[in-house]
Amino acid sequence: MSARYDELMGLKNLGQKYSYTDREVMLYAYGIGMGADPMDEKELAFVNEACAVPRPLKVVPTFASVAAWGAGPGEMNLNRVLVVDGERDITFHKPFATAAHITADSSVLEVYDKGKDKGVVISHQTVLKDDKGEKLATIVASRFARGDGGFGGPNLTQPEPHKMPERAPDRTIDISTRPDQALIYRLCGDRNPLHSDPEFARRAGFPRPILHGMCTYGITCRGVLQTYADYDPLAFRQHAVRFSSPVYPGETVTMDLWKDGNVISFEAKVKARGVTVIKSGKTVLG
Repeated sequence: MSARYDELMGLKNLGQKYSYTDREVMLYAYGIGMGADPMDEKELAFVNEACAVPRPLKVVPTFASVAAWGAGPGEMNLNRVLVVDGERDITFHKPFATAAHITADSSVLEVYDKGKDKGVVISHQTVLKDDKGEKLATIVASRFARGDGGFGGPNLTQPEPHKMPERAPDRTIDISTRPDQALIYRLCGDRNPLHSDPEFARRAGFPRPILHGMCTYGITCRGVLQTYADYDPLAFRQHAVRFSSPVYPGETVTMDLWKDGNVISFEAKVKARGVTVIKSGKTVLG
């Protein structure tokens, strides 16, 4: 086995400590576009804690992806300019409070070396726990490092993606993004200049800064919330996607959704450019 493979597989970081308040909860919801209509009471419940009639502030399920921003198994020494999100799969164990102290345990699950000049996919897991040590969420992420690979890892095949229904979508919705959305979302933690600096984006091969993949991930959570979950974050048991192409801030994301029992399948496109940005989406509702 290669030393580089063993190095990556050995990465582990336990007991990382984080905390957040309702400010971070509302900023995340606003960062994925909720509250754009200041009269939409259903979305205001996620971005506004001050109301005439008392009601609890709701937490978007995918807030789990930023609640412990920066948590990870350790330094992977990758070419940062050429690293993009591959997949994200969050399993929800308990509801998130609107403010909390939490811990994160992170480890590498597997490394898929595609070969020289073909990149490498690294799958890693972070388990978030509350102050009692009980699991809140398990986050499985994969990152595709286009500038790495070819170091002699084992010849492994990535798991098959969620199979999409073959019939026409049961629902189709459009969700618009703002031209400045990446500048807002980056305040949730991801300060990668790929999403904010035009010159950095050009060096990475994009004509302008792209929207965070994790913002698009949150947008798909919004889509399921408003169609099949009746804006109830407690209904979510799992939310998983495969990233296939970036969204540019200001574009409209079109989601196709299929419902089969408690499983919602979905894909997302930007029709204006004829590209699919999210594939093999799957939400499990309880």
